[in-house]
Amino acid sequence: MRLRFSGEIWYWRGPAPWFFVTVPDEQCRDLEDLSGRVSYGWGMIPVTVTVGASTWRTSLFPKDGSYIVPVKAQVRKNEDLDEGHTVTVHMVVDT
Repeated sequence: MRLRFSGEIWYWRGPAPWFFVTVPDEQCRDLEDLSGRVSYGWGMIPVTVTVGASTWRTSLFPKDGSYIVPVKAQVRKNEDLDEGHTVTVHMVVDT
């Protein structure tokens, strides 16, 4: 499955702070249908993500009925991104 969407980078100030982009609801429904076949635990879905010229492997986190994409520090640095920036995400679910 390939997905493309735009979203705003947001910062989670939890016990392990991180930056994320939320997958839009429509794509979340598609991912939910697929999750039983590709999830490796806790609903995590392995994906390959591209933002700008940066590509990395990660996992989508389920959160509040949606999925969120973690955005690595090195990607934010390479792409000059920060909280509040809107990015276009290209994502492939790893099966």
